[in-house]
Amino acid sequence: MSELLFCQRCGSGLQQIVPAGDNRPRAVCTSCEFIHYENPKNVVGCLLEWHGKILLCKRAIEPRRGYWTLPAGYMENQETTLEGAAREVREEACAECDDLRLFAVYNLPRISQVYMMFSGRLRDGKAEAGDESLEVRLFSQKDIPWDNLAFPIVTESLTRFFERKQERTREVHYADIFSRPGAPLEIHRHPIG
Repeated sequence: MSELLFCQRCGSGLQQIVPAGDNRPRAVCTSCEFIHYENPKNVVGCLLEWHGKILLCKRAIEPRRGYWTLPAGYMENQETTLEGAAREVREEACAECDDLRLFAVYNLPRISQVYMMFSGRLRDGKAEAGDESLEVRLFSQKDIPWDNLAFPIVTESLTRFFERKQERTREVHYADIFSRPGAPLEIHRHPIG
């Protein structure tokens, strides 16, 4: 259900109703009847490689402060997915990237997010912690801190990345990730093409 309480147009209160011609409850203004549609957030990020190692960032912000992640974050208005992914690398790791290609699309329906992860090369192997990172580091596969990764999406992305390298394929991964408090993580992978 919506977290919105007041109309963005006129400031009146909102109520949850199913508008005519719709099939689910929406936040609708009690005064001007404006319908406030809320849609999934798009998250973009990168798996960047340099001489066989992957760039990870230790989070300086909540949630999961102090845990390792891939540089990623919400898209901004008026940018492409590729631009957003490269911007997140600059913001979190003060780095540039080259040869970005779509690597995976993940749906996280419980939190209404869609992740688009790109893979590519870390330009010149240079990175340093940005404002949102405590530390950045390049890790070989065997040295990745698997028990200290911030989110299931990071674990899934890294696992698929190393599998893809071993299989020597460029297949784009597509999966739904279901995480529920107190329940085991479910990942439903789907073939593309």
